[in-house]
Formats: sequence, C-alpha cells, structure tokens
Amino acid sequence: MKNWRSRMPRGMHLKSDGFASSLFDPQRRFTLRKYCADEGIPYADLGLPVALETFSSYGLAFQKQIVPTLDTRLVGKLECTPDGFRLTLGDGEQLDARRVIIATGISHYEYLPAELSHLPRTRCSHSADNHDLSRYQGRKILVLGRGASATDIAALLLDQGASVEIVSREPVIFHVAAGDEPPSIWHRIRNPNFGLGPNFRSAVYTLVPGLFRFLPLHLRQRVIRRHLGPAAAWFIRDKLVGHVSMRSGYALKSAEVRDDRVHVQFTHQDGSTLGVEADHVIAGTGYQVDLERLPFFDDAVRSRIKLEGTWPALSRHFEASLPGLYFVGLASALTFGPLVRFAIGANYTARSISAHLRRHRSREFVERLSGAKV
Repeated sequence: MKNWRSRMPRGMHLKSDGFASSLFDPQRRFTLRKYCADEGIPYADLGLPVALETFSSYGLAFQKQIVPTLDTRLVGKLECTPDGFRLTLGDGEQLDARRVIIATGISHYEYLPAELSHLPRTRCSHSADNHDLSRYQGRKILVLGRGASATDIAALLLDQGASVEIVSREPVIFHVAAGDEPPSIWHRIRNPNFGLGPNFRSAVYTLVPGLFRFLPLHLRQRVIRRHLGPAAAWFIRDKLVGHVSMRSGYALKSAEVRDDRVHVQFTHQDGSTLGVEADHVIAGTGYQVDLERLPFFDDAVRSRIKLEGTWPALSRHFEASLPGLYFVGLASALTFGPLVRFAIGANYTARSISAHLRRHRSREFVERLSGAKV
C-alpha cells in the first residue's frame, strides 16, 4: 500500500467502483463493503467514489487481519542460485527461496517523456510524486495528460489555490456517471459489468483472462494501450469544465528552465505551435512496464527473462521464462489483459498461481519420497 499511502495525491478518489475495489481473500470475509460498514464509512457498489484515505486504511486493516506476518523490509537485490533465488534485504539479511513472485504494482514504472527528463525535479515531476499538493498554492502548474492521474491532480490543485492548465494530445473524456435509478434487467444484459465497466468487451476480458495470451502480440499491445485508456472520472467534471483551461491536439516538443520559470513548447496537429510558461510541470503521463527499471534485479536474472517488447513473457501460470519467477499485477497485463491491472484481478491471479504452486509442491513431495525426479 506504499504507493497509495505516501505517493498518490491526498484527496483523490479511486476510478474503480466500490464493488470492484475489494482486496481478495478466498472466503470474501473482508471486503471493502464490510470494512466501511464496520467503520461507519459511506459506501455504495456504484455511484459513490471511493476515497484514497478509505482505500488506504482498508488496505492496512486487510493486511493486519489476513497477512499479519508481513515483513516490510525492502528487497535490495534478487539473484539466481543453483536451487532458486537469493534475496538481499535492505538491512543486509539474505533469504533463499525456490520461487519468487514479483508484485511491485506500478512502482518503478512511472513514465516521464524524454523532453522533460533533463528538467530538475524541483520544476518537473510525475503525478505519482505529488502526495502533498499544498506546496503549489498560489503557483501556476502545467499538467500534461488527459487520464485520471492528470485530471485528478488538476482538480486537487484548484482546491489548493493553484492556477492550473491541462495540455494533452487528445481531448479529455469524462466517464459517464451511474444513474440515480438501478439499471433495468435489459440494460444490464446489453451492458454487463463484472468489474471493468459496462460493456461486452470488458466482460470478456474479465471472465476469460486466460485466453488473452493467445491473441497476436500486436493486438494485445493495442488492447492494453486503448481499452480502458486515459479518461477522467465523472465526479470531477464540474470542477474542471469552465475552471481549467484544457487544450488538446498538442504534442510535447521541448522544455527548459529560463528566468526561474519552465518554458514548454508544443506542436499542434495542424502544424501550429504553442508556448506555455509555468512554475512547475506535472506529468500525468502514466506508467510503462520495463524490467530495466526494476532496481533490485541482478543482471543474470534480467538476462534470463524472455521479453515481449519491454514486458515479461509469461506462461498461463504467470511464470516467466526463468523457472520459479512470477509476475503479477500491471507487469502481467500484456499476457492476461486489462483485468489484472485492477484490484478485482487479484482473484484470478491468486487462484491461478496458488493452484500451480500446489501442483509443484505435490510433485516435489513425491520426488523426495522416491529420491528421483518425476
């Protein structure tokens, strides 16, 4: 929960509906609905945004009840050994394991356009590095992007008394709010919602994620880029429209710090140019999986992982080409589709890997009894 608790902007809300934001436990004993009921926090399956603070406190409570033995030390290095892997923790202690599951979420995958990479962090930052927005009070902030990260930040910056402008390649699109009345049976049949949104394509990705990996690579890449792509939450529309300048059709060209201001140049689709000055630039430019960005991987580990582009190529059990190494969450999306990018995907992920590990454990038990490999 570190990203949610210490990096995401205070005051933001989840894009997922309440019913799709529960963490997974097999007996469904500790859902977000139950937590909110126990704590007296307003909750609804649909139509009531889940606050970041609520989700973070729920996550901590879930961990303490379901996984009380969690070790919070960071992993400094992951190496191969003849029998599996060796992990060196931040305090120097070493642990050996036959199997390792990489569950880093979005950590280390923040994408910052090359045109901004040379700017000092005091003048340019990623949306994931802006937990406290109060420091921008009275300042002019340029926000790049049109998705939830960019638009949420823009709305929260207004609350902090900042002057905000959004510039993006494509126009900002807002999700449609759930109606006040429950949808009819016919509407639910035509627009099934199993957690990723009310449409048939999302329903297929939710119900049969194991089939996604059989699609051609170029098609999987396109789906990951486009399906449930950048969009603003419905509940911030009124805060932005008419209050924040939102320019679209612009590609980032260059940026530099001059006279204590950031000067950013854009090129429009029609060939015209745009120059914007700001005190700070926030890139709401999302995340890109790239194993080169995982700092704890030993070179020998990284070299043995087959890639599809910059993503790990995974088996139907979430296992990489390096036996015993598994990837879950965002890093597994190119193999299993949009479902595994969200909390609701943990059900399929956990059941698939645990079943696979049980089979491995049974085979190893037989091998120990027989003294030979089966």
